[in-house]
Amino acid sequence: MELGEIIAARRKELGINQAELAQRLLLAGMSVSNQAISKWEKGTTLPNAKQFLALCKVLDIEDINGSFISGSTGLLHDLNMEGRKKALDYIELLRESGRYAPERKQDCFLRTLPLYSLAVSAGTGQFLDGEDYEMVEVGAEVPDGSNFGVRVSGDSMEPEFHDGETVWVHQQRSLMTGEIGIFLYDGSAYLKQLIAKNETVALHSLNPKYKDIVISSELPLRVLGKVLR
Repeated sequence: MELGEIIAARRKELGINQAELAQRLLLAGMSVSNQAISKWEKGTTLPNAKQFLALCKVLDIEDINGSFISGSTGLLHDLNMEGRKKALDYIELLRESGRYAPERKQDCFLRTLPLYSLAVSAGTGQFLDGEDYEMVEVGAEVPDGSNFGVRVSGDSMEPEFHDGETVWVHQQRSLMTGEIGIFLYDGSAYLKQLIAKNETVALHSLNPKYKDIVISSELPLRVLGKVLR
């Protein structure tokens, strides 16, 4: 069947004439004359995309592929109009029951965390104790367990961490050797890897251009937290 013939057949199934169909389209926000509908049904002209969608709505045609595309493999393609109507009525009952609605993703839990800058904090000796930070709102992109963020300064931890990048940290007082964290040593804040070997403790840079900072027993090393990423 041609598109116009399908429109005419469905209109007649609903027991309405062309003027009544035009009125239903007007109520759906589409101003169309009954003469235009007559031309569609005869195949003289075709509705545009908006008119076609409005037609499907007022004619209760939900399975557009099955209704208009010959050979369609849609779920309702091998049912007649009455069968499609019964199937769609059942679908509507399922919707109204609310028991089969897809699960909605919960709104992302937002939290506010302090964000520090290594460049600002270096040399002050007040990292985590001073006011050189900003409060930022974060969501699921920040790892669970993060207590604060640090904006990386420099390229000493390339290629893993880049200048200007923000890393998120769990505040804790100790780290295992090989773990990456934020440290305060000799008045400066560092993003480094902790290396402990042969009774020697050092802050290691991933970038081979930089030498390890060997920790002196005379200067306290303060672990501020473990980098989660």
